[in-house]
Amino acid sequence: MRAIALAADITVGEHPRFELFGLGMNRDTVLSTVVAGGILIALGLIMRAQITDGVPGKLQLTFESLVSYIHDLVEESMGVRVAPFVVPLATTLFAFILIANMVEVVPTQEKLISPTSDINLTAAMAVFVVGWVHLTGIRKKGLIGYAGSFTGAPRWLIPFRGLEEVAKPLSLALRLFGNLFAGGLMIQLIALLPTFVLWAPTVVWKLFDMFIGGIQALIFSLLTVVYFSHAVHEEAH
Repeated sequence: MRAIALAADITVGEHPRFELFGLGMNRDTVLSTVVAGGILIALGLIMRAQITDGVPGKLQLTFESLVSYIHDLVEESMGVRVAPFVVPLATTLFAFILIANMVEVVPTQEKLISPTSDINLTAAMAVFVVGWVHLTGIRKKGLIGYAGSFTGAPRWLIPFRGLEEVAKPLSLALRLFGNLFAGGLMIQLIALLPTFVLWAPTVVWKLFDMFIGGIQALIFSLLTVVYFSHAVHEEAH
C-alpha cells in the first residue's frame, strides 16, 4: 500500500521553470541540453588536438568510424555530391542525441535529466530536420518541381501524401521522446523498491536504458538521411 501511495506522488512531465525574455522554459531541460552540447564540443576539440595521420587514438577512431558509416549510408541512398551537408548533419545529430540520452549520469550539483525526455527538445529537432528537408527539396527541384512530387499521379493519393509529411516530424519527435520519457519514469518507479534490493534493478534498467538511447539516436539520424534522400531522389537519379 505504501508503494502504491508513493507511486501516486510521482509527477509526470513537470519541470522546474524560469523565464527568459518573457518566455517560460524548463530549467532542467535547458541545463542538460547545454551540458550535452558542451560535452560534444569538448570531445570534438580534444579529437582535433589529437588528430593524426598515423595510428588514430580511440576517440579519433570512434569519430572516423561514425563519419564513415554515415558517409556510406548517404552515398548509397542519394549520393554524397547531391547533398554533402547531410553527412555532418546526421553525424552531429547522432552524437548529440546519444550524449543527451546518457547525460543524466554526469555528476553535478543539480540533477541532470535526459533532455530528450522533454517533448519540447525532440519536437524542435524534428521540425528543424523536416523543415531543412523541404527547403533542400525546393532548392534542388524548384518550388513547382518539388510540389509536383506531392501532387503527381495518382491524384487520389494527394491527401495521404500530405498526411505523411505531417507525420514525419511527429514520428521523429514522439519516438525519441516516448522511449526516453518511459525510461525516466521506470527509474522513478524502481526507486520505490526497498533499499536492499534497489541496486540490482537500477543497474540492469540503466544499462538497458542506455542501450535504448543508443538505438534511438541511430534511428533519428537514419531517418534524417532517409527524409533527405526522398526529397532529392530525382537529383540522385
